[in-house]
Amino acid sequence: MRQTIVKMAAGVAGVLVAGSMLLPVSPASAQGTVATPACGNADLHATYRATDAGMSHRYGRIVLRNVSDHSCRTGGYGGLSYVGRGNGTQIGAAADRTPSKVRSIVLQPGQRVVSAVSATVAGVYSHHQCRPAHVDGFRVYVPNETRSQFVKHPTTGCRNQSVHLISHKAYRRP
Repeated sequence: MRQTIVKMAAGVAGVLVAGSMLLPVSPASAQGTVATPACGNADLHATYRATDAGMSHRYGRIVLRNVSDHSCRTGGYGGLSYVGRGNGTQIGAAADRTPSKVRSIVLQPGQRVVSAVSATVAGVYSHHQCRPAHVDGFRVYVPNETRSQFVKHPTTGCRNQSVHLISHKAYRRP
């Protein structure tokens, strides 16, 4: 009787575990994911790649590459804004977050993730509403970090904080 109860309990536990996961995960792989440290600012190097333009918008992507010698975990949204004046002063509003699927991603050394970026051309707004300003590039915060990186991207932004020129999606694999 005791063996039957133990087998039934093991079977129920197996069903509960299987029902709570979308894909089978072995204990070893589950432990590997948990043991993988979060990617910090020093682990990831940010760059920008322009991809397309049209209808007063420019499109591109922020690329984060794992430059460390170990695997690390990242994902979700980072932070993004225009900066200028040659000293990193934020120009205008920070980027809006475009709704997208948030994933936890383990990056091996050399691997990368991307965040799609959409930027409205400042000239769409009146001079009075926008208050145009030269932009040196982006301030990029990797997910869950408080220190930022500078990515060169000269353009024109709006000093008016109520004008939102840039938006971006959650990081994903390319």
